[in-house]
Amino acid sequence: MSTKPKPDEYVPLAEQYIRLVPDGKLADILRDQHDRSLSLLKDLSEEQAVYRYAEGKWSLKTVVGHIADVERLWSYRILRIARGDARELPGYDRDVFAKSACCDDTAFDAVIEDFSAVRKSTITLIANLREEAFLRRGEFNGHPLSARAAAFIIAGHETHHMNVIKTKYLHYKEEPACPKE
Repeated sequence: MSTKPKPDEYVPLAEQYIRLVPDGKLADILRDQHDRSLSLLKDLSEEQAVYRYAEGKWSLKTVVGHIADVERLWSYRILRIARGDARELPGYDRDVFAKSACCDDTAFDAVIEDFSAVRKSTITLIANLREEAFLRRGEFNGHPLSARAAAFIIAGHETHHMNVIKTKYLHYKEEPACPKE
């Protein structure tokens, strides 16, 4: 699957994630994204992993755990829709999930291992879906949702959070949106 979903395939809030996904075959994008994310995270210390850039913000560990949990939820939605179960799919409370996950009490290596395992599972799910399965639709939060849109949301959601990790947690400078001439 390489064609981005149309706006009538997802809840409007998802546009912020879908627009972050580059053109190309989605399974390849997810593999490349996984490699880049692991490269960024693998050598961080426990001290860096519990860093919070402001009062009330999640630690870096919690952000990585959040990415994995959200990917699990969206993969479940892909599976349900792709298999023809188009009933209304529920949302979730991200703060309840983050608190209950207790990522700060888990070794960062274990958080990364879980993050990686979730992505590998997502890649096999997406890589083995047929075109017609990607185009099937269900319903999410009162809006249509295609399996294709859910897959693109996974990739965009990770890109969003990795950008936050780079700029707020690791203090990389943001790249300009367009090269200056």
